[in-house]
Amino acid sequence: MRGDAEGPVPNIRTEIPGPKGKAIVDLDDKYLATVTKSAPLAVERAAGEKVWDVDGNLFLDFASGVAVMNIGHCHPRVVNAIQEQAGKVMHFAGTDYYYDVQSRLVERLAKLAPGAGEKKVFLSNSGAESIEAAMKLARWSTGRKQFVAFMGAFHGRTMGAVSLTCSKRVHRARYFPTVPGVTHIPYANCYRCPYHLEYPSCGIWCAKIFGEMYLDALLPPDEVAALFFEPVQGEGGYIVPPKEFLPELAKICRSHGILTVDDEVQAGMGRTGRMWAAEHFGLSPDITCMAKSLGSGMPIAATVFRKELDWQVSGAHSNTYGGNCLACAGSLATLDVIEEEKVVEQAARKGEQVRKRLEEIKGRFENVGDVRGLGMMRALELVEDRRSKTPAPKLRNEVVANLLRKGVIALGCGKSSIRLIPPLTISDENLETGMRILEESIALAVRERS
Repeated sequence: MRGDAEGPVPNIRTEIPGPKGKAIVDLDDKYLATVTKSAPLAVERAAGEKVWDVDGNLFLDFASGVAVMNIGHCHPRVVNAIQEQAGKVMHFAGTDYYYDVQSRLVERLAKLAPGAGEKKVFLSNSGAESIEAAMKLARWSTGRKQFVAFMGAFHGRTMGAVSLTCSKRVHRARYFPTVPGVTHIPYANCYRCPYHLEYPSCGIWCAKIFGEMYLDALLPPDEVAALFFEPVQGEGGYIVPPKEFLPELAKICRSHGILTVDDEVQAGMGRTGRMWAAEHFGLSPDITCMAKSLGSGMPIAATVFRKELDWQVSGAHSNTYGGNCLACAGSLATLDVIEEEKVVEQAARKGEQVRKRLEEIKGRFENVGDVRGLGMMRALELVEDRRSKTPAPKLRNEVVANLLRKGVIALGCGKSSIRLIPPLTISDENLETGMRILEESIALAVRERS
């Protein structure tokens, strides 16, 4: 931690929203188009894992800008790189010309992405755009038209990406028809098995059913271009599948010439204690999509793929701002920080610390039904009681509200889960402070129920 972000945070006190914050909330509500607002929090500045609102209240960020700020807010290396690049060139006709900063980034990403062999990189501006590029590339390179995705998946909100998304009906409501040719199958959620089986006696039926039933009775394999997956489902509830699930699916796909598309938008860049979540499962995807923490707040995304899949026709796919010079500079600096500060190793170590604390919390509260995750991508699921496993979204929302009042920013996911994704560089002291406040916030919410 650096500058005024140094040291642990003692006894955080918040008043939300204060006079200035209330004015901003009212202005937004009047003029800003409908978007997701998680809380009446008006942010003024941030550093490391700390956030200050316009009324001077201090918060610990356990949301990381929705897994964007993996190396913390406003890291000096990233800020300096962007400022230096801004004095040279910010934008010049997108991908129509050559830029040193862009060339160095794509070389680095091609070598860093999961999977063997030579790769190519397409740069865009967001996770949804990286998914759109993967959809077009899969159709182009295979000549096939259909896709497979999972129940619980979130791949974005543009029309192609939302056709793959299947985590909340609000994402798709009133947008029909979406892109045709997408079939959704159940994901491996052992806490809530869609087939009501038990692991490992189930024999990973959730994966084998894809080959034995879907590709036999519903989907002609030679018409399926790609299978899209998140190694750890994000918006769907931070679901970690059993270790055999994704490798079995990859094996089925290979046998039928179906491409595998790894969505690392939320789980990548060290978040799970590996650079890529796919590494936990020994996967070698054909296409990998990345965004969010790639630019540490700058809008940039990348679709990295086996070079033989390339469009090879100028203009078959492109965009104006993809590979913007400022965003590329921020991304290169981010990669430097991850390497030099051993951020991935930090995530693995601190993730184990969070896992142990979550297990302790689960042991104390009957309403904590499950805790799960990898590295620093962790969640706990709140239920009415452990026997029924009935989701408790109201209780979850109360806990999130309590956290905010006590000075910790956190977000929900799934039906009744809370995700815990602080910057991977968070100090041990502030990590423990956040976990203590989480325990206090659950206790308060449970107590108020009785």
